[in-house]
Amino acid sequence: MPGPPPSSGPAIGIAATPKSKLSGILMTAFAAFGGILYGYDTGTISGIIAMDDWLATFGDTRSGSIDPINPLGRGLSTSRESLVVSILAAGTFFGALGGAPVADILGRRIGIILSCIVFSLGIALQTGSSNWATFIVGRFFAGFGVGLVSTLVPMYQSECSPKWIRGAVVAGYQWAITIGLLLASVINNATKNRPNHSAWRIPISVQFIWAFVLFVGMFWLPETPRWLIKNDRQADAARSLSRLTSLPADDPEVLAELEEIRAALREEQERGESSYLDCFRFNKSKIAFRTLTGIFIQAWQQLTGINFIFYFGTTFFKNAGVSNPFLFSVATNIVNVFMTLPGMWGVERFGRRSLLLWGAVVMCICEYLVAIIGVTISVSNAPGQKALIALVCIYIAAFASTWGPIAWVIVGEIFPLNIRAKAISLSVASNWLWNWAISYATPYLVNVGPGDAGLGVKVFFIWGSTCLGCIIFTYFCIPETKGLSLEQIDLLYENSTPLTSMRYRRELVARDVRVSDTIKGSDAHEDIKDEKEQV
Repeated sequence: MPGPPPSSGPAIGIAATPKSKLSGILMTAFAAFGGILYGYDTGTISGIIAMDDWLATFGDTRSGSIDPINPLGRGLSTSRESLVVSILAAGTFFGALGGAPVADILGRRIGIILSCIVFSLGIALQTGSSNWATFIVGRFFAGFGVGLVSTLVPMYQSECSPKWIRGAVVAGYQWAITIGLLLASVINNATKNRPNHSAWRIPISVQFIWAFVLFVGMFWLPETPRWLIKNDRQADAARSLSRLTSLPADDPEVLAELEEIRAALREEQERGESSYLDCFRFNKSKIAFRTLTGIFIQAWQQLTGINFIFYFGTTFFKNAGVSNPFLFSVATNIVNVFMTLPGMWGVERFGRRSLLLWGAVVMCICEYLVAIIGVTISVSNAPGQKALIALVCIYIAAFASTWGPIAWVIVGEIFPLNIRAKAISLSVASNWLWNWAISYATPYLVNVGPGDAGLGVKVFFIWGSTCLGCIIFTYFCIPETKGLSLEQIDLLYENSTPLTSMRYRRELVARDVRVSDTIKGSDAHEDIKDEKEQV
């Protein structure tokens, strides 16, 4: 059988290990701090590009445009606004792709440490910049570091997490992203009225703190036992698993777990599945389908339109007549943070597939309503504006509790060990490619000016339609994997389709097919098929 996907393998510390042992969970959960780098850096730019001093420093001169919305008479052209927001996503795209060789060569833990250094270089360039070119280069390097983090942290968490709480732990990465977004909006709101460069340099330089905490903390965490076994460091793998399970390195549970990882890896190596080409191989295990599922679920997550709110929300609602768009940004981020918590609980309670479906339905309805109401009321219609804000908050709540965390959980569950780093990096690169495309194109879609589409609030018709696409994609492409081990997920892909996965999953859980059973040629899963044929 192909080896373990990151977040659905046998438990770290198998069934006999008490769930009360929290040391491994806490160590793994700490790695989610990398999500704060991701969330803060992507969230802070929305407020910074609306700050008077930043516009006075980097904006274009626009004669005759002095008004209450733009008191200094300076602003950004559509091309500059697109560039400064989207260049981060360009850096993250290449960083995500670079995460695969970094993870395979240096390891997951050292890779995260390296990403903090690259990220800090980008922050230093932005903080000290006084010209447009330096600021843009800094944004790119910060993005490269974030791209590395976004590939490496979910991979690290998934390979170290206990089975019974694995989905919630990986979803914690998305929660950290939302916390980063909230911190960005709060700090932006606190410094926006400063009359000098500190207005925007403080929010940017604060990111040194996040990078330092993650950098230092990772020195105390173990490398993942799966990476160590893959690199034939058996004694180190035993010590790593011992720390994660709080069991002695020679404990029978630890030894059994290590043997299962070795057996799965040997099976993969015999098949020769380890290259980028193997990620797209059409075989019985449906590796190509699984890789494309990871790539497309990350793309659809971006196409929900969520980053329109967090990248351009301050500027958009400022131009729409909202009296304090900075406070609105804080409010939407509070919703984002607290509504991620039900998603972390629900992913193990209700499953992946159902939450993705219902989340997409709610988002689709809300975004169509925002578009319809937005084009039928005036800017001065206070009740109408409040209705728009309420619908946007409901939409964010639906995203935060479903598509936000679960897209990362899915990507962490469906790839075998030998191609894991490559497949995850391709999926995350897809996330950032669409992130870049949306952030670059959005100003041209919503702004009013030469060469712009001038859609304004009508852009929500587009986001509503893409959420409809999310519903269709989930229905036909996402199987239910809640509660399955990684080998059971492999069996699920081999012997069922997304439409029949829920019934087959229940049978796999009832039979409790073990890794050793599948590797030794046990016909436990064949018995399931035989029983189904006899019914």
